[in-house]
Amino acid sequence: MTGIISSDGEKRLVLLTGRAHPDLATSVAAHLGIDLLPTTTYEFANGEIYTRFGESVRGADTFVLQSHSSPINTWIMEQLLMVDALKRASAKTITVVAPFYGYARQDKKHRGREPISARLMADLFKTAGADRLMSVDLHAAQIQGFFDGPVDHLWAMPILTEYVRSRVDTSNVTVVSPDAGRIRVAEQWAAKLGGGPLAFVHKTRDIRSPNKTVANRVVGDVEGRSCVLVDDLIDTAGTIAGAVRVIMEAGAKDVIVAATHGVLSDPAVDRLQNCGAREVVITDTLPIAEDRRFPQLTVLSIAPLIARAIREVFDDGSVTSLFDGQA
Repeated sequence: MTGIISSDGEKRLVLLTGRAHPDLATSVAAHLGIDLLPTTTYEFANGEIYTRFGESVRGADTFVLQSHSSPINTWIMEQLLMVDALKRASAKTITVVAPFYGYARQDKKHRGREPISARLMADLFKTAGADRLMSVDLHAAQIQGFFDGPVDHLWAMPILTEYVRSRVDTSNVTVVSPDAGRIRVAEQWAAKLGGGPLAFVHKTRDIRSPNKTVANRVVGDVEGRSCVLVDDLIDTAGTIAGAVRVIMEAGAKDVIVAATHGVLSDPAVDRLQNCGAREVVITDTLPIAEDRRFPQLTVLSIAPLIARAIREVFDDGSVTSLFDGQA
């Protein structure tokens, strides 16, 4: 049967995936040294999703991986149905692995009569039968409290910083936050890159208009320095492209953009290619189609991190130990 059997023979790890990002799931399985659980999934003529597993999961510790890429609502629904199927097939435990957690940006109310969609997502997975959630770089750490059960919040920072260190002179680096709200993350980046100065971009946002911000000016020392602009995700790239522009106008030597999630909705590719950034570094928490790739783009694999976290959970180990106790 598919999976890993524990040394005492008492537990069995099973990894399965939906159709959103099969390449990532295959890579995670390879790092774990197992095969993915055979799964049949298709859609009826009216769009309803059907799923069934090809092997028994009774008594197994199951991990269902699905990254919430476009079309996001289809893939969320598919993962919910897979969780329900696992519950009804008598899986011992069910861990939802969502490298990119859908609706995470809607984690609070800006105005009256709005939903808190990130909380609804957690409730849906709990109701479907999930015992545990695992995700990478949630948009807001408070989302961990929305789910009534364990949440493993993984950091892509070690992977990103290791690569970026090889691309810059660490004695001449300024880490830049795209807004004042992410200064804490920028501080952690700066510590990893040798303790250089910080800066942030002052911007304004119209909460009534999604994906629209205006970068006004950079606050901090960037003149003549290599700047690393860090964020959790890049969607339409309006914020990032505007930030690169004001950083370069302030006299920066060059700019590397580093982010965990490459959503890359239109017109992100055009903006990133022409914003003046020397390099854009992301991970493959989301699938990056060939028509979304461009010369300045570097995509790093997140699979080793997810595989190690899954193994720690299965072995009753410490996920926090993967991040030097800081997660």
